[in-house]
Amino acid sequence: MKKYILDLKVVSVEPLSDKHVLIKLTDDKALPEILPGQFVEVRVDHSPATMLRRPISINFVDREQNQLWLLVAVVGDGTRQLSKLQQGDVLNCMLPLGNGFTMPTAPGQRYLLVGGGVGVAPLLYFGKLLKDQGADPVFLLGARTATDLLELDEFAKYGRVCITTEDGSAGEQGFVTNHSILQHEHFDMISTCGPKPMMMSVARYAKKADVECEVSLENKMACGVGACLCCVEKTVKGNQCVCKDGPVINVKNLLWD
Repeated sequence: MKKYILDLKVVSVEPLSDKHVLIKLTDDKALPEILPGQFVEVRVDHSPATMLRRPISINFVDREQNQLWLLVAVVGDGTRQLSKLQQGDVLNCMLPLGNGFTMPTAPGQRYLLVGGGVGVAPLLYFGKLLKDQGADPVFLLGARTATDLLELDEFAKYGRVCITTEDGSAGEQGFVTNHSILQHEHFDMISTCGPKPMMMSVARYAKKADVECEVSLENKMACGVGACLCCVEKTVKGNQCVCKDGPVINVKNLLWD
């Protein structure tokens, strides 16, 4: 799949919480083909401490508005600089990178999309495309507290939204793997992104339920093209670069057991 380095124009930077912003970008030309689950490497200007590009999941692609959305957790100087972007600024992006989630092979298939924290980001675009293809996506989103839940109204446009919070301030109390939907409903595929312990728990559930499961790994990535080897993950096929061979990988190929 062809990769591009584009100077994308900032449409808006919207605060979603005290530590998350949604950056909407556009281009004079039509945005390239982008698969759900792929990511971008952005250049962070005006941050001497940020020498390398930063990998960010593609949150959504709005073809009607020709917009690319990036959901950014503000955790360091690099992401803090990104949160200060203004309308009309330019953000240099290398995209699309990595492999995406597996799309349905037949209409009506039920997908459970499980996200935790900012790991919910790639599931929005995936859910939209699933619905477009006649699949039935259900979102299971977890967070520490209600104020950490992101884009709930957007997710609700494309499927049923189930929620867990650790403190019980929204949805069911506990972790995503404690939600009652897992005891009462069957799915044809589970796709998940978020903290590794959460994804490992989801993978164990999927194995027990005999359901195919894909995870979107969040290993540290520098180059985005498999050259620097800093994001290597051990798999049944040997060491693989998450940025090039992932970030979406079927759990059967991971040495997590």
